[in-house]
Parts: sequence; C-alpha cells; structure tokens
Amino acid sequence: MSREQLVNSFAQLALSPDPDLAVAALMIARLEYPRLDAGRYLDELDALGREAARRVTEARGVGGDTPAQVDPDAYARVTALNDYLFREERFVGNDVQYEDPRNSFLNEVLDRRTGIPITLALVYMEVARRAGLTVEGVNFPGHFLVRCPARRGSRYSKDLIIDAHHGGALLSEDACRGLLRRHAGNGDAWEAHLVGHATKAQILSRMLLNLKRAYVRMFSFPQARDVTELLLAVDPSALDELRDRGMLAYQLNDFSSALRDLQAYLRLSSKGAANEAERDELAQIWEHVKTLRRHVASLN
Repeated sequence: MSREQLVNSFAQLALSPDPDLAVAALMIARLEYPRLDAGRYLDELDALGREAARRVTEARGVGGDTPAQVDPDAYARVTALNDYLFREERFVGNDVQYEDPRNSFLNEVLDRRTGIPITLALVYMEVARRAGLTVEGVNFPGHFLVRCPARRGSRYSKDLIIDAHHGGALLSEDACRGLLRRHAGNGDAWEAHLVGHATKAQILSRMLLNLKRAYVRMFSFPQARDVTELLLAVDPSALDELRDRGMLAYQLNDFSSALRDLQAYLRLSSKGAANEAERDELAQIWEHVKTLRRHVASLN
C-alpha cells in the first residue's frame, strides 16, 4: 500500500460508522511498521474477546458490593473484564516510558501489554465490544477514560467511569474532579467532560496527536509529518495541523510544500486572530513565508 493509499484508506475508516477501532489503529502502526501483519493482532483481539465474553456472561452482581445507584450486574461484568485484562493478561500503564512512541501503536501495546491511557482504553473498548459489554470512550482532558453507561429507563442512574491506564480503576466523582484539576486546572465542571462519548474520529485523532508529539520531541520530523497527514485526512479543517505540516516541511527543507501550507494557514487564519498571542504567531509565520518565498524563487 502506497502512502497516499494509506492516508485515504485511513480517512475512510476513521469517518465510517463502523465501531471497529482496531483496523484503523493498526493502519496508524503501519507508519512505523510498513510490513505489519494486522491480521495477527485482530486475531488476538478476537481471542481476548472470546475469553472475556465467557467471563462477562458468567458475572452476576451482588448488591452489597456495588456502589450506590450502579447496576449490580453492570458492575459485576466490568469487574470481571477488569480482572481478566489487568490481573490475568497483565495490561498496565507505561508510566516509566510514557513518551515512548511504541505506546501509541496497537501492535506494540498488545505485544508488550503496556501503553498510555488512550491505547489501553482502545484495547479495553475493542475487547468489551467483542464480549458484548457496552462501553464508550470519554475524551477527558489529559487522560482518556472509558465509560460503561447506565441503561436508559433503569432505576440505576450512575455510569461506571473506568481508567484503563490504572488497572481498570473505577473513578468516583471526587476522583474525576481531582483528575480534571490536575490536567485542566479546574475540577468544578467535570460533568460536562463526561456527557458526550468520544467519536471514532476523535479517538483516532487523539492517538495521532500523542504520536506526533512523541516524534517531535525525538526530532523525528519525517514521521511527525506523516502523522500530520493522517490528522488532516480525518479533519481537513484542522488549521493547527496545516500549520504544523508546513513547519515540519520547513524543517525538512521541503520549501515548496512548506510555503504552500503556511500561505494557506495565513489565508485561513488571519481573520480569526482574537488576541495578541495569536497575532504574534501569525506575524512569525509571515516571516517564515517571506523567507520561503526567497528560497523557492532562488530555485527557479
């Protein structure tokens, strides 16, 4: 598959209504591992899902062990899945090497049984889906979470909020507020961050943003630009990614591509500069554009 085909296929998958996240996530991994056998990892997820289905089906709730306003059966099923994935299969958050790019590749997460919140959450969601357990992603600031929603019309009103990075820990309201304070500086409006579930495109884009940051920190600019191509394929209106693709091209001495992207960024952003910091950034980009024009003109 050519790079252009990969980008187009990824965009189609990311924007499709099919709930499967694993295929698109493995396409991201192909940026680093072009010969990756995706089928092997899909088979592994299927196997994990079959065993999880057996555990989840057999789980039965005991009212006294269940948090208030939580469905005992849902609590038992989530507990069974947590025990299987985190105690038996030993998936664990990689706090020691958090910024390692391998944490963003699904194949590596499955091989090494370690990752970051969003990739461990993706494994959790894919296994849960195969096991018949309804869960969804929560695009929580700074730390991706998973939710098992309460059934509509049920007398049980509380969702279960699950932290896949920390062994499937079930987070209370206070814990969610504390997490929001750590990552966003304000824990007073945490409910708003838990209302809507993360869409497929949002989950994949967040994975890509983590990966891009890791590559930029390593000065791996060709790989970072490849990731930015996928981000723009999912959301062509993402102006920050257009700017970053231009700056990455600049770093790689691809002056014509850099000029194209940065000129487009200025054209689309100039009317939206709302404060002094944004105006300063646009002025800096304009200086880059002037330099690039001289470079490109000298090559003609």
